[in-house]
Amino acid sequence: MNLFVDCPSVGSSFGPDDEAAMATPKTVPLNLFGVPFGLAGLGEAWTVLAGFGRAPAAVGVIVLLVSAGAWLAVASAYVLSVARRPPPRSAFPGDLLDPVAAPFASLAVITPMLLASLGLYPYAETLGRAVTDVFIVLTVLLGGWFTGQWIYGSVDLDRFHPGYFLPTVAGGLIGSGAAATVGQQRLAGVLFGLGVVCWLVLGSVILGRLFFRPMLPPPLQPTLAIEVAPAAVASLAWFALQGPRLDGVASFLAGYGLLMVLAQIRLLSLYRRLPFMVSTWAFTFSWAAVTAVAMVWLEVAQPGGYRVGQYVLITVISLLVGGIALRTVVAISRRDLLHAPSGGAPTRVAAS
Repeated sequence: MNLFVDCPSVGSSFGPDDEAAMATPKTVPLNLFGVPFGLAGLGEAWTVLAGFGRAPAAVGVIVLLVSAGAWLAVASAYVLSVARRPPPRSAFPGDLLDPVAAPFASLAVITPMLLASLGLYPYAETLGRAVTDVFIVLTVLLGGWFTGQWIYGSVDLDRFHPGYFLPTVAGGLIGSGAAATVGQQRLAGVLFGLGVVCWLVLGSVILGRLFFRPMLPPPLQPTLAIEVAPAAVASLAWFALQGPRLDGVASFLAGYGLLMVLAQIRLLSLYRRLPFMVSTWAFTFSWAAVTAVAMVWLEVAQPGGYRVGQYVLITVISLLVGGIALRTVVAISRRDLLHAPSGGAPTRVAAS
């Protein structure tokens, strides 16, 4: 299963048949799991602010509950779509071999892991820890499978995109924060190592692909926002492990994170030309994680007006996620959410 449909290789031209295919969704795409993932990220940002006594805890809980409901809806829709898919594409393993969409499958287990640690554990410790651990195990197993598949199978560099961070980098680092949240510090340290090393390896490959190969096709261009996420998620995991202290590791992560955030400014002209699509949700969790880290930095450093800064940040990210959610509801009501936009051949953005 591809992101929307069977995408041609990057750099090839879209023919009439391809454009006709892009107008009709074949199934529920795996990146639809980005909807509950993005909502969970917003819930985490509100939870961080509530932890500093700056917001009611109920707001974060409500957002996390909405995320859980969205996850159930997407998971149910995906399972039904797979069950109804005609041969030879009726088996789920086929989706895990897709060179474009497969990495998004990891969100199906990463999201409930995050929800269990943030939303369930504070109210039912034993159950919350157990559910968190189950999804940590599933996340690590899936990340291991993907790593083996990338070694064993043929990986097309032109189809490599920032979504490849999800199975191991996001899985390891979010898992680290989740384990620390439920009181499993040693496990959190192991997962932190898993996530950071995979970030170093995959980050080099992905940036090399983005630097030296043609621009990603339009349906994948929102995943460029994921580049801001690894440093932010690593920072959140580090704070969960060591407490909200601005030590050398936190500063190290912030340096690279700042570079990736500033790099996004140059991409604004690209983003403005994109139509709304499922992959637009790639902006949500990435920037929610950056927001959460920025609020921690403001709380610890306490520069002048830091409380105002925290409220500005949470307002902006809430408007961003809320606006994308509202646009998604509109698309669902029009029954065009899963229709991919048509377009020409993907090319690198020319300098303006």
